[in-house]
Amino acid sequence: MNHNPFENFFPGIGPTDELSLRVSSATLVRVLLEPPTDGEPMLALERKATLYETGTGQVVDVISQPFGGALRIQDLGSLQSLLGNFHFDGQESLAEQDFRIFIRPSDWEAVRAFCLRQFHSINDTILETDPTRELTEEFADTLGVELKQDQYTYRAVGTILEDHPAPTKNSHAMGYSTARIYRIFEVRILDPDLASAMTNNSESCSDHDLRELAMQNLGSGGPGRANAVLTLAFKDLSAAYSTILPAARNEPITFHDHQLDETVAAILDGIRVPKYLRLSNHELP
Repeated sequence: MNHNPFENFFPGIGPTDELSLRVSSATLVRVLLEPPTDGEPMLALERKATLYETGTGQVVDVISQPFGGALRIQDLGSLQSLLGNFHFDGQESLAEQDFRIFIRPSDWEAVRAFCLRQFHSINDTILETDPTRELTEEFADTLGVELKQDQYTYRAVGTILEDHPAPTKNSHAMGYSTARIYRIFEVRILDPDLASAMTNNSESCSDHDLRELAMQNLGSGGPGRANAVLTLAFKDLSAAYSTILPAARNEPITFHDHQLDETVAAILDGIRVPKYLRLSNHELP
């Protein structure tokens, strides 16, 4: 008989009258492909097709966003002793121990301070605070390859807060008021074969193709999702964002006929997004 080490205090699921603020702590990764010859690097994004059921039928949205994802909670007991009671936002987050949780709104400042300390702790035993696992999983999903450590380098380049809670678009917790804290990384792909595979994937799979794959996934019993890579000229993308009014960067934009999530602007140097607060080094614990 399996013994659950957290059975005496294992968090519940979903909001309550008390636990009404959703908090998401995640990595966002600026994945850069080094050009094979002299030229500007390319930015690689994860392109995601997701099927939704609406009152008028099925809709498949395709949006591109930075690689990365929710931080994993590695020590639930220590987290609860530090933060007090919390719930996961859904069954999937509970199963994966993802940092997508409901807390008391009055605890937000304490939770934020805890995350910032973990980001810059040498012994980050409570939270997983690097992008390695998520990158490996997402490269497997989008490319069907096993990402190896000698194919890339990574470094932390910043921290971003969304202090003013806003409704989430996450399909598992749609509409719940959410505060967010992101750790930003830069990854450089060193393996030219991997860089070519990413570019080829981007060029060979259109958004229309991805919608069809999501429909096929649903038809075969899956959740109605499909993933691919989108590669864009990093310099051109940064220049495009610089011409957009700051307030418009708070929402997804269309670039070269692709819808880009607002978090794309967050990983670009020198691009201000009003709803995100960038923390400088002297503001970090």
